[in-house]
Amino acid sequence: MYFVLGLILSAEIGVSLGLIGGGGSIITVPVLVYVLGVDVRESIGMSLAVVGATSLVGAALNHRRGTLRLKTGLLFGAAGIIGALLGSPLTRRVSPGVLMLIFALLMLVVAGVMLIRKQSDEEMANPRRQNMSSALLAGFVVGGLTGFLGVGGGFLIVPALTLFGGLSLKDSIGTSLMVIAINCAAGLAGHLRYGGFNFRTTLLVTGLAVAGTLVGTHLSHRTSAGNLGKSFAFFVILVALFLVAKNYGVLLALFLFATGT
Repeated sequence: MYFVLGLILSAEIGVSLGLIGGGGSIITVPVLVYVLGVDVRESIGMSLAVVGATSLVGAALNHRRGTLRLKTGLLFGAAGIIGALLGSPLTRRVSPGVLMLIFALLMLVVAGVMLIRKQSDEEMANPRRQNMSSALLAGFVVGGLTGFLGVGGGFLIVPALTLFGGLSLKDSIGTSLMVIAINCAAGLAGHLRYGGFNFRTTLLVTGLAVAGTLVGTHLSHRTSAGNLGKSFAFFVILVALFLVAKNYGVLLALFLFATGT
């Protein structure tokens, strides 16, 4: 039952990436760890491979549809490579329980952004003015998160591309997939220095996620990503609460340490 659930959620990762340019990667590590039984640190590298390959396919599909801005994506990606290479060694310095709690916190932030952010028709059609320095900084920060936690960071890249990259919302979704692929490749290169991972499981999850991306990309041009994004945000909150419950002992220990009791 857990294996079947893992396969279903693997496809959901791709659907979300193709549909809203992010979100799905945040559940990749929890799916690998708690559903498919992968070691926490090993799952980071596997997540980077899965999300990177899936995003690359989604980026290619968006390029064919004309909703990928190569120059802006390369700018974000270049800054993200530096951040990812600096972030990847930090994974080995944090205990598995603390990693999962950081994941839970990040997931709650992601869900909050997805629920609060309003996407009007005007935002979708009209690009903003590009802010080069802010775009580079945003790319670096997202790259660091990618290397450290194995997340694509699309939930940050899409609004950053809209606010600082001068892109419309639809172009931001397509371009974010290319940036995610670049960041994941850099983060994976950093993690491979510490050993490999289960390639068979990685290929299986990647294949299902890629299939989901084909569906999500198709739907992104036919349906409202806003409503579906909010539904996914509630799902992310549930997963975050599950992670907190599973690692309650670690959270309690951190609280007692912080309070000196």
